[in-house]
Amino acid sequence: MAKKDIKSIQTEARHLDDFSIKQNASIKSVSKFYGEALLSAARFDSSILALSADLTAPTETDLIRDQLPKQFIMAGIAEAKMVGVGAGLARAGFTPFLHSFAVFLTRRSFDQIAMQVAYPKTNVKLVGFMPGIDSLLGVSHQAIDDLALMRALPNMTVLEPAGPADYEDAIKAALAYHGPVYLRLYRANSHASNLSGFPPLAIGRIRQLSSGEDAVIFATGLMVEIAVQASKRLKEESINASVVDCASIKPLDVEGILRVVSECKIVITAENHTVVGGLGSAIAEVIASNNIARPFFRIGVQDCFAEGGSRDFLFQKYGLTANDIIAKVKHGLAQ
Repeated sequence: MAKKDIKSIQTEARHLDDFSIKQNASIKSVSKFYGEALLSAARFDSSILALSADLTAPTETDLIRDQLPKQFIMAGIAEAKMVGVGAGLARAGFTPFLHSFAVFLTRRSFDQIAMQVAYPKTNVKLVGFMPGIDSLLGVSHQAIDDLALMRALPNMTVLEPAGPADYEDAIKAALAYHGPVYLRLYRANSHASNLSGFPPLAIGRIRQLSSGEDAVIFATGLMVEIAVQASKRLKEESINASVVDCASIKPLDVEGILRVVSECKIVITAENHTVVGGLGSAIAEVIASNNIARPFFRIGVQDCFAEGGSRDFLFQKYGLTANDIIAKVKHGLAQ
């Protein structure tokens, strides 16, 4: 094999990198917003340790590996073992951040998370990348049920930031809370955000990004930007929709949710996750528990498995686009 062929293979090698970003050959590198934020925190706090389950570059922990090697641990392809090690480190006074793809971290080590992290309330931070159906690698790599699994565990705090602009605040919130936290993140090649001017991400608080009396769209993660787009397009048709960022999925801001619901005619939830047990279920529980009657619709993966594909293709096929939100709002208002 010619040297130029070997070089070409090395250049294009992606291993298990975040395929949701590297789908375009023109993208030569991906900014590491989370990795940079964690590295900054770790420089000032030597108790912060980064553990990786053989996915160092895709979880951006290579920055700590290379610059703070004494604060990095490679656990190998052994997520359950990594959780056990992390729990032990937390009991020894460290603050371990455990990293893998969301589907591996939550499914493969669920019992260890329950028994060694959630039950004893150890100060472990679980960080899952490549959420929902945002993956070319198919069902085995798509975390469509991680929110349901994590929010079902007592003592577990669950955060899904809208995007990289919130990652630093998410890390600060996780560090300020002494106990288990699950962070659900995706990698992005832009730091652009519609959240400038709004309060920082906080545990147990919603952020209302727009106001409208016709509908409220509760969204989390990747779906926040899509909900904002839908709201802007609806406004062009004189339909006013509130958009609420629910980055704190557990604990929920019950008071804030009830306030916004009381001001709107219909309720929409939007999540890159199965509609069973995630954000939609959480909002429905709040509404039902408070005896509120509103037309209610859930945008998300409709209790099915997906397949590999680009984000645009999968979101369109499984109904996670701005068009789908708009159609659902119009349908609800027409009833």
